[in-house]
Amino acid sequence: MRTGYNRNQTTWRRSKKKTSTPEYSGIDQDFLDILQQHTAGNPMNSSIRWTYLKPREIVSELLKKGYSVSRNIVRYLLKKHEYVKRKAQKNITMGGHPDRNAQFENITQLKQDYLDAGNPVISMDTKKKELLGTFYRNGSLYTQAAIQTNDHDFPSSATGSVIPHGFYDLKRNTGYITLGTSHDTSEFACDSLFQWWVNEGIIHYPKAKSLLILCDGGGSNSSRHYIFKEDLQKTANALGLEIRIAHYPPYTSKY
Repeated sequence: MRTGYNRNQTTWRRSKKKTSTPEYSGIDQDFLDILQQHTAGNPMNSSIRWTYLKPREIVSELLKKGYSVSRNIVRYLLKKHEYVKRKAQKNITMGGHPDRNAQFENITQLKQDYLDAGNPVISMDTKKKELLGTFYRNGSLYTQAAIQTNDHDFPSSATGSVIPHGFYDLKRNTGYITLGTSHDTSEFACDSLFQWWVNEGIIHYPKAKSLLILCDGGGSNSSRHYIFKEDLQKTANALGLEIRIAHYPPYTSKY
């Protein structure tokens, strides 16, 4: 015997049952008519549509047509007609390279060779610069009073800025972040690498003979800038360690 009360399941069943009663026999078409007036679509694919109406707004529109329904019923109707809440995804590449797949295959083999040999493989990247000061930040936390911030995020109001430069150790599945307060330069990137090796790398890979770094081709670690290669060689000399860079193909920094 099943006991207990599942509110979500019960509400779902009630919603589904209510839409099939004679009183709401035409609700599907009226629902679609409402969405038709507030719907946009993909010009390249007519089967993809989206609406900017919220469930409570659809409830109000249905009420004008004589349907007294809840938001649960509206959510059921949205799902029934394949409207699912989704976020936009950055999947459309702005360009390509004829040897992209071959480059990825080469990088994959290179990673495996390093891991099999017990040498470290890390991914390196610089994140968005953050202004310091009383600025609004995304997220929430438990407080006993409201947190007040500036009504505008003007850079001139900042007391400084922070540049997060991160490393990800593929084998150990751990990250390491260095915070810079000046500019995102190749010198900063190499200083961060030096700090990672002294504080993390040499401890976990004491017998390493070489280090493989994966990164995109832009920013302070640009594949086109000789200054980065020069600073990287200085770092390798200081550490007494061979350093190998594998840049991702163009237009694949989001992969």
